[in-house]
Amino acid sequence: MGKTLLAKLKESLISVLPIAIIVLIISFTPLAPLSATEKITFAVCAVFLILGIGLFNLGSEIAMTPMGGHVGTGLTKSKKVIVLISVCFIMGVLITVAEPDLSVLASQVSDVMNNMVLIVTVGVGVGIFLVLAVLKIVFHKSLSMLLMFFYMMLFAMSALLIESGKNNFLALSFDSGGVTTGPITVPFIMALGFGIATTVGGRNANENSFGLIALCSIGPIIAVMMLSMASNGSMSEEALNALATYDTVNESLAHIGHAILNTVKNVGIALGLIVAFFFILQFTVLKLPRQKLAQIGIGIVYTFFGLVIFLVAVEVGFMPIGFKLGQKIAEFSEPVLVVFGFVIGLVVVLAEPAVHVLNKQVEEVTGGGVKKIEMVLALSLAVGISICLSIIRMIFHFSLLFYLIPGYLISLGLSFFVPRIYTAIAFDSGGVASGPLTSSFILPLVVGACVAISGGGENILTDAFGVVAMVAMTPLITIQALGFKAVMSKNVRNKIAMKRILSADDEQIIYFK
Repeated sequence: MGKTLLAKLKESLISVLPIAIIVLIISFTPLAPLSATEKITFAVCAVFLILGIGLFNLGSEIAMTPMGGHVGTGLTKSKKVIVLISVCFIMGVLITVAEPDLSVLASQVSDVMNNMVLIVTVGVGVGIFLVLAVLKIVFHKSLSMLLMFFYMMLFAMSALLIESGKNNFLALSFDSGGVTTGPITVPFIMALGFGIATTVGGRNANENSFGLIALCSIGPIIAVMMLSMASNGSMSEEALNALATYDTVNESLAHIGHAILNTVKNVGIALGLIVAFFFILQFTVLKLPRQKLAQIGIGIVYTFFGLVIFLVAVEVGFMPIGFKLGQKIAEFSEPVLVVFGFVIGLVVVLAEPAVHVLNKQVEEVTGGGVKKIEMVLALSLAVGISICLSIIRMIFHFSLLFYLIPGYLISLGLSFFVPRIYTAIAFDSGGVASGPLTSSFILPLVVGACVAISGGGENILTDAFGVVAMVAMTPLITIQALGFKAVMSKNVRNKIAMKRILSADDEQIIYFK
């Protein structure tokens, strides 16, 4: 266990080091000078971030992933579809309601939407779409066709939202799709899909094991759009300004203590709900041996402490520093801000905990056909481009739909030309890439830049929000492009091999008598 933990810490060090170095270098330049306290706080939080990601990845490997796999396998073997979809619906609701990022989102729009109503509605949306994803696996339905249908529905609802004068909530609605697929939900849901797909079997078992995250990301968008259309209010100036209250680094122990206690409570509730429901299934359906339960218990402890350390480090150090960097660089030069957004996007995705879970499972399921390094490069490039484009949109104040409509049309179009497993992986990657570090470092960075350029106010909701949605969209294109490249390379190799066979002279043919 000790060697495995060291390996995970080494992996997380490589992931976090680039973003830490870039931020610290920038802090010593006129672009975004930081105080000595802010530099030290950020450096210490980066160290804790490394520790948190390492513990989380280890815990996910020995607890969260096996739990999801056992639940998927056990329920599918029972051959009771009603039981399977009922449990999946309940798990989808419980995991989403307990996701810490969703609570943050709900608190930001509490001026016009009741917190609990929003959280429960989004949870129900995820639960319904998790059921649809499971039924897709059981009945071997095409993921591409489902995605095309639901995204066409999303854009039709977007038109209704604009027509009703509620377009201020458009970016927020799409952002919610990335927020709800956080580090707690992703390992469990991905393993659940893998367990169900391998049990059901079929020619496309590997392909069917992906796609759950993709569909579960759609439910929250629809839920928030519905709530937005039903809402009679609009965001007040006070609520809008509250979105930009990323204070400078707070030195007080009281502030750090409050962050720790709040995070412990949120993570404890989230994991507690999953564990409680798992043990109910253990005594009724699964009947796993004690040794396996003990291993899962140890993994849950690692997961708990890893997430607490990670989220506290993000809240205390990364969120306020992200806001200040965006504000200072925007005041210095807008073109420099665009370049900085691209560079920081290349490395920030490496520090997302759930990305490592996805990359590992992709490499295992495809038998090395899709290599981890290829996934990392495709995701890094995608996130870099998405943040760069988001900053350009924020500077020139145009609608998010100018990106999303052509982006999703390209993504859905590519799905007809690449192997379906690449489409499933790509759409899952979109939800995974837009994790807590994106919403807690990149979003404050863009909000800070928006405050510097536009002075905040209504522009925060329309211009700054949408960056999480962009981070969720661009991997759909880059990873499917990776699949398209693989298909073209295979065709070229086959043509070369066939040409060699046809051009071979008769003297090379051996006749057996």
